[in-house]
Amino acid sequence: MTKRIPASELEMIIDAIRHRADGAAFSDIAAICTGLPRRTLQARVKKLVDAGHLVRKGERRGARYFVPGTGLDGMTQPIASETSPPARKTDLLVALSEAGRDIQKLVSRPLSSRQPVGYDRTFLDEYSPNHTFYLTESERRHLHHKGRGETPPIPAGTYARDILNRLLIDLSWNSSRLEGNTYSLLDTDRLINFGQAAEGKDARETAMILNHKAAIEFVVENINDVDIEPITVLNVHAILSTDLLPDLDAPGRLRRIPVNISGSAFQPVAIPQLIEECFQMLLAKAAAIEDPFEQAFFVMVQLPYLQPFDDVNKRVSRLVANIPLVGRNLAPISFTDVPRNVYVQGMIGVYEFKRTELLRDLFVWAYERSAAKYAAQRQSMGQPDPFRLKWRAGLQAVVGEIIRREMTRTGARHHIMVWSGNHVNEHERERFTNMAEAELLSVRESNFARYRVRPSEYHAWKRRWIEG
Repeated sequence: MTKRIPASELEMIIDAIRHRADGAAFSDIAAICTGLPRRTLQARVKKLVDAGHLVRKGERRGARYFVPGTGLDGMTQPIASETSPPARKTDLLVALSEAGRDIQKLVSRPLSSRQPVGYDRTFLDEYSPNHTFYLTESERRHLHHKGRGETPPIPAGTYARDILNRLLIDLSWNSSRLEGNTYSLLDTDRLINFGQAAEGKDARETAMILNHKAAIEFVVENINDVDIEPITVLNVHAILSTDLLPDLDAPGRLRRIPVNISGSAFQPVAIPQLIEECFQMLLAKAAAIEDPFEQAFFVMVQLPYLQPFDDVNKRVSRLVANIPLVGRNLAPISFTDVPRNVYVQGMIGVYEFKRTELLRDLFVWAYERSAAKYAAQRQSMGQPDPFRLKWRAGLQAVVGEIIRREMTRTGARHHIMVWSGNHVNEHERERFTNMAEAELLSVRESNFARYRVRPSEYHAWKRRWIEG
């Protein structure tokens, strides 16, 4: 059986090349596609060359790769195959500032031409809580409006508990996806709700998803007792890194060994005493920040920059960033649709240049999407979504057919992809696919009638769905 190659991996490689007028060396591609092992990346690049999606000029170390037929807008056709979903286009929708685009250019240069840099403690020392800000006043005000909307004051954690089932799946999937995990949304739902691991997946991928679930539950269920403080962050790391680190004592312990950042010219601090000192200072400053969004983003910047743990640092930062949001009853951030390559570029911008603008642009964009999603879920009444109204009949047809034919998750995902490929315009296809999957996950005994299926059909499908 041919191993499935995610189209997102192929598109990520093309994205690393398409804006380079002089082409890209393999080292340039590897600097962007940091989640792929070198041999795997070499195989993917060869596949793209053989298929005509890339052109190779030169030999061996002098080889450079180009995207053929690139127009003035820098776009090419998406990569797709019989066994993979259409390529994601969300990176085209992220609104980047001029400074953010500048950082993209800086970190897209060949790794060999970027100056090696080490950890600069002054980046942390010079941050003064409530006087220094990574987010502008207008950005913070905008995020507060998006996160709270018209919700009246309610007890801490109520918002997150209201949407906990959805948050467990969304945040577990998206945070894992940003680390290269290949579980699909439906795979993640099946694992979290029924404890069934997806076939053909590495055990580490399954553990990563389950660790996220446990860490989210820890934060939400104990929100009145947790804060951005050492004991909380250490425990979040212990949960997220369970069964994923070779040193069994490493989960929940500060780093004692040197580490490298793949694809970056940044070298993290290697002195254990300095790591502990900066870790304590970092969390003390974070706890002193009054604005929850500035607090969340500060953690997403400074914690990965310090690299206080052997591994799993960025995952910890994404979970801990939610603590001030959940505690203030703001919509959590689940990183829905965040393009992995742009996130990596944003982090490298912090590592190598101590510049936060690209990561900031992505944080604001991602929060807007998360807040809108959860506000819609909690809203009992309101204006219907025009896009949903447009595709109401299509959603009913797709979900109804899945139920009547007793499809499993694998069959359901394939059916959605085929149907959307035949009936939905390319620029709307990804949104329809995501909506259809979410619609399918919401089917229950009290609402199956709206898909024009009989009770016997629903119960037969549900048994098959649970059994896999």
